[in-house]
Amino acid sequence: MGIGGRNGGPQTRYNPIPLPARRPVSSKFEGEGAKSILILAVNPGSTSTKIAAYQDELCLWKEVIEHSAQELQPFARISDQSSYRIEKIQEVLREKGQKLEVFAAIVGRGGLLKPLPGGTYLVDEYLAAQCQNAPGGEHASNLGAIIAFHLGQRIKAPAYIVDPVAVDEMEAVARLSGLPELPRLSQGHALNMKAVARKVARQLGKAYHEVNLVVAHLGSGISVTPHRRGLMIDVNNANMEGPFSVERCGTLPAALLVKLCYSGRYSETEMLKKILKEGGLYAYLGTKDAREAERRMQEGDARAKLVLEALAYQAAKEIGAMTTVLLGEVDRIILTGGLAHSEFITGEICRRVSFLAPVEIIPGEEEMESLVLGALRVLRKEEEALVYRA
Repeated sequence: MGIGGRNGGPQTRYNPIPLPARRPVSSKFEGEGAKSILILAVNPGSTSTKIAAYQDELCLWKEVIEHSAQELQPFARISDQSSYRIEKIQEVLREKGQKLEVFAAIVGRGGLLKPLPGGTYLVDEYLAAQCQNAPGGEHASNLGAIIAFHLGQRIKAPAYIVDPVAVDEMEAVARLSGLPELPRLSQGHALNMKAVARKVARQLGKAYHEVNLVVAHLGSGISVTPHRRGLMIDVNNANMEGPFSVERCGTLPAALLVKLCYSGRYSETEMLKKILKEGGLYAYLGTKDAREAERRMQEGDARAKLVLEALAYQAAKEIGAMTTVLLGEVDRIILTGGLAHSEFITGEICRRVSFLAPVEIIPGEEEMESLVLGALRVLRKEEEALVYRA
């Protein structure tokens, strides 16, 4: 698919860099000259735990462990589930005949920590305890560091997390909202956005810290962020502002929102649910499936077409705004996330923004691969592991 850019001429859709040929396995990282590195990735969700084994960049296998409500019911807090989920992971390893000891490192999804710079963090006892105490709130992603730490301790291997949701590299000027009581907060899909940014930088023959990019993660929430020389210097918090998405309202007319909140029709809990889970596409069309909305559009539903156009329109406006943050010096615009599979949505966005910079489309969200690549950069000594201290 050719997508025009400001420099003229068609730009080809991004194709992932081919993976290296599979090489002999070395059970532990051996430093310079090591033949191969085995890594176990762990990504906990609210009702599942995804695990995957990688040999360098090559995925050997993936599994999704489902957790029923009945199984999780005895745990008062999400962080209390760690021992239960570790045992489930070990059951899968035993079924596969996979020894935990062969892994050079364990990498987990980062949780709701206090604001921190992007990068790969060593999970030590302090960081694991912080996730156990949940300083930013209870969330399944907090289990990533806890599980990685305990598995790593069992085999005396390092544990890491990579680019958690709490990544904060915003400039001071970006934090002001217009009310001192309501600062703009940095939360977004940092793991996926930084991963695709690095991929596109490599495609351009450059390092991540050598390029300027605008990355739009199009999912259940939409995050758009400018990356300047390796830092995400601004971002719309998808829970609070920016484009509406599949289920989130995005930015709303402030005065009308205040009136609705004080109308007596909704409690605080109900309003938050309305904004975060019952807004956007769902509020207009009654579905959270963009494919269903497109099917309706193709069958002649004018309202479905209008709502999908508006979603793309708002995403394009946010991308345009973020190009001003970079003073128009943008090497690429990147569209990623689940909605980037939609040729209609990406086509509408490209129609509005391709004059600003060439557009690359990398659909989906390869969270497991992104976690592993972060660990590999440290194990290969391309980066130093960061240490988290609140």
